[in-house]
Amino acid sequence: MSFGMNNIKVNPVGMIFLVILGGGTLLLIRNSFYGKDKSSGSSEQGELVSMKQLLVASIQLAERGGRVVKEIRDTNKLNEASKGKTKEGANNPVTDGDMKSHEAIISGFQKSFPSVFVVSEEHEDKVFDMNKVTPVAKDLPEVSKIIQSDEKIPVSDITVWVDPLDATQEYTEDLVEYVTTMVCVAVKGVPTMGVIHKPFLENGPKTTWAWVGKGHAAHLKEIKHHTEALESPRIIVSRSHSGQVEEVSKKTFGAGTKVNPAGGAGYKVMSLLEDQSDIYIHVTLIKKWDICAGNAILTEMKSKMTTLKGETISYDRADDPKAPDGLLATVWDHTEFLAKLKPVYEELKADQKPKAKK
Repeated sequence: MSFGMNNIKVNPVGMIFLVILGGGTLLLIRNSFYGKDKSSGSSEQGELVSMKQLLVASIQLAERGGRVVKEIRDTNKLNEASKGKTKEGANNPVTDGDMKSHEAIISGFQKSFPSVFVVSEEHEDKVFDMNKVTPVAKDLPEVSKIIQSDEKIPVSDITVWVDPLDATQEYTEDLVEYVTTMVCVAVKGVPTMGVIHKPFLENGPKTTWAWVGKGHAAHLKEIKHHTEALESPRIIVSRSHSGQVEEVSKKTFGAGTKVNPAGGAGYKVMSLLEDQSDIYIHVTLIKKWDICAGNAILTEMKSKMTTLKGETISYDRADDPKAPDGLLATVWDHTEFLAKLKPVYEELKADQKPKAKK
């Protein structure tokens, strides 16, 4: 039996159906091969986040928190309470400044980046009325003048670390020059963007920011290399345990070594970046929201922060928020300073271990 073309009749409705079906199949194949358009804010890995917009938001929210901190300090109604004592026995206070700044910053992130994972020093399960939260701008001229390009990163890779009020003890003592508000963005645990805001400067508040490999605030300048610092460095340490660090410092660099006690990790990092100190040493446990922003800014400025064991610090959301192995931050000569300090630090830690019973 044979069939000729003249014997076949084409149904117009059926032909339309076949065309639609074929086009849909080709589109499905194309999307499954190439994935979704990245500009849509999603990918095979999930939602994508504009890093430039996240930096802009981080700057604005650190400043928003700073305004709250200053307003409360100016009223002198801090409502100070204690969260207990640190391992070294120092009081660990919390104030309305801490909590209200926390609320201002966290609600701002929830409004503009609801899918981003945020870790804050203060913890509360408050539900915010998003209708009352002012959204942040998506652009800032101070950023766009320096950084024109953008990156879009899967939201699952991002952790934001927030310290809504660094140097709370000094805040309660009205030593407000030490106070900062800080925001840090880590990507796969690596500190990538840092914001340190000083709300209490005489000439008005100042915000320092950096995006590693992309750019930084215009006022940040490269620090001169002081070669003499290797033998006689300017050392900045925490007020709460300056004695321990002074012991380590003098054993390392000599009895005449000058150690400057100061409050707040943010302040101490800025002391390095403003060429007031050569090294920042911390010999006890420190929390990652205290140091993440400074770590990112130092990295962008070709400086360095590690533990006193020489290890990099991970800021992944799954990590312990405590950094137990001390801290060394330097502008220059990190490897050389670490080589001098590490054995003395390890000797200190060995002496602090409980002695085994005989």
